[in-house]
Amino acid sequence: MGAELSTARWLAPTSFVIDFAAQTYGMLSSPNMKDIHDANISFFSPQPYFIAGFFFPQQLFQLAWLWRLYKAEASQKDVSSMVDFAPFYALGNLCIATWMIFWNNNNLKVSNVFVVINSVAQLYYISRRLPPMDISSTNSVLTHIVSKTFAGIGVLDLLHNSSVAYFVNAQPSTAVKVATGIGFGLLSATSDWIFGGCLVYDLVALAVGQSVYGNVGWSRLLGIYAGGAAAIVGMRNLFSPPYNRGFRGDYQSL
Repeated sequence: MGAELSTARWLAPTSFVIDFAAQTYGMLSSPNMKDIHDANISFFSPQPYFIAGFFFPQQLFQLAWLWRLYKAEASQKDVSSMVDFAPFYALGNLCIATWMIFWNNNNLKVSNVFVVINSVAQLYYISRRLPPMDISSTNSVLTHIVSKTFAGIGVLDLLHNSSVAYFVNAQPSTAVKVATGIGFGLLSATSDWIFGGCLVYDLVALAVGQSVYGNVGWSRLLGIYAGGAAAIVGMRNLFSPPYNRGFRGDYQSL
């Protein structure tokens, strides 16, 4: 654990800095990331400010998680989960940073490769490796928030980037509409409040975006899906609370 923790301590923050630099480049370059977005609209294009609105608070949680990782001792509760997540966290940051380079060069098909890698990796982590949240452990809570918000926005990124890479200016087929409803319904039925909330946010971002871009009927259907997803997530978590409450003896402030 000691060697792995020491590796995680430099790997995770280094990847954060690289991604932050890439995002800054994406916002300040010409054309910038929004210019590319506006020039390539498809049936899964969200309202872009929803993405910015998601990333700002999510980065604050990342900084809190990185600080806890920096302070962590190998013997502390749930540090093993933080160390286990660190490679997935770093992979996500590096994929997003690389995506930005190709996106701003309007090379959407290549940029989409890195979105797919990131989204699949984050979904794999939260579904197969992440232990249940212990709400008495700050480390556990932060690891769940960061990993599940990474995966949650990854779903939106996957839909958006795949659609603009291969279906610019296209309308959603009946199969796409049905698959979207079924896919989000199934994901919502297996989600806790955090990841489930991200799914609802994704659908709202898509609904607002499609309304702005003139696809009113599709926008309304996405809005209905958002309401349905919220209901499924709420019912699932009210009747089957997803979190554990452990012993608080090792509690530490942030």
